[in-house]
Amino acid sequence: MSKPLLQVALDTDTTAAALKVAHQVGDIVDVVEAGTLLIYQEGMDAVSDLRAIAPNKIILADAKVADAGGHVAKVAAEHGADWMTCINAATVPTMAAAQKEIEVQVELYEGWDNEKRAQEWLANGVDQVVYHQSRDAKAAGQVWGEQDLNSVKKLIDMGFKVSVTGGVKPEVLKLFKGVPVYCFIAGRAIHGADDPRQAAQSFKDEINRIWG
Repeated sequence: MSKPLLQVALDTDTTAAALKVAHQVGDIVDVVEAGTLLIYQEGMDAVSDLRAIAPNKIILADAKVADAGGHVAKVAAEHGADWMTCINAATVPTMAAAQKEIEVQVELYEGWDNEKRAQEWLANGVDQVVYHQSRDAKAAGQVWGEQDLNSVKKLIDMGFKVSVTGGVKPEVLKLFKGVPVYCFIAGRAIHGADDPRQAAQSFKDEINRIWG
């Protein structure tokens, strides 16, 4: 079983803040994400800047695309992104058009559990999904548990590479022991930490401990 990747989600307000964290954790993480909030603030130039300082890392543009998939994906790729997110409510043609330009991750929010739709994603070459607990749900008291584990296992059994995010902390990772999670995504737990480098290392150490 492959070890899960570690992704840092840089939902900062400025590119400067994102670059500062990326410099600190770049040799620890596997994927560097230009977060949705960062892209809203700074545009796709933030993706280019992260690519410049992390030339050997996977760069994700977390654009959460709902329409115009091919166009946005082309722009993201031109700015140095390897992956881009689409929201699960996007149509299959939107995702398929994006997939022709870049590797798509489908962000799973409310109403995603439609197996027929999911099979259409796979049929169009879209095999990455992000199992997500939103920041609003976490603020309302939602915690990680058996239901999440079962949902992730189901998606993996369907043939997806599944990333896990949403208030993830190192102590959450043990819930998924023995499960081939593709990637764990941490945002504020890393970029909001007093010592982002140590925070990232704590995630990596726990991945190495659990998945050997």
